[in-house]
Amino acid sequence: MILQKATVTKALYDTCAFAVVRVPTVERGCEIAEGLLKGGVRAMEISYTLPNAGEVISGIKERFGDDMIVGAGTVMEATTARLAIMSGAEFIVANMLSDEVARICNLYQIPYAPGCTTMTEANHALEIGAAYIKCFPISNTYGKQLVGLFKTPTPWMPLMASGGINLDNLADWVKTGIECCGMGSLLTKGSADDIAKNAAEVRRIIDETRAGM
Repeated sequence: MILQKATVTKALYDTCAFAVVRVPTVERGCEIAEGLLKGGVRAMEISYTLPNAGEVISGIKERFGDDMIVGAGTVMEATTARLAIMSGAEFIVANMLSDEVARICNLYQIPYAPGCTTMTEANHALEIGAAYIKCFPISNTYGKQLVGLFKTPTPWMPLMASGGINLDNLADWVKTGIECCGMGSLLTKGSADDIAKNAAEVRRIIDETRAGM
């Protein structure tokens, strides 16, 4: 069952972290999900850079149900957005802003996080119903400075960052006021036990940092 928009949006804020996943098989996607859940990270984004993304989303949702929040990434146009939602995606992330994708997400009450670089893009995204603004590109181009550029004039803007976030700098990212962090290899490489160990450390850093803010 697809969770409602407000519920998923809050759940992403609460967990604060999600894995950015690109895998060749449903089985590997489920193995990653198992590790994440053991470590206390209950959200993952399946990237549509691979053609089997819909199958992976469906497979994970079938096995883990509402225990794991599964979203779709790199969703650049409305057709892919609808296919992802029909496969069970509960949130949509992109590297760009699309009015058409926003409309589809609003129609199905799915949180949408488009990639934005400028304040004009970000404000327009909120106007058309985006639940989060993905600061993009961020890891090697703007870094944490982009968070400040958005948050200083509009502190209410809900921000997502993905790329370049690791155990060494995660606390600094959380302190910027970012609402949600996407992580790749840290939460997707190795066995389920390896992933669980890293996920548990991610969970600890986020919880301790937020408690101290």
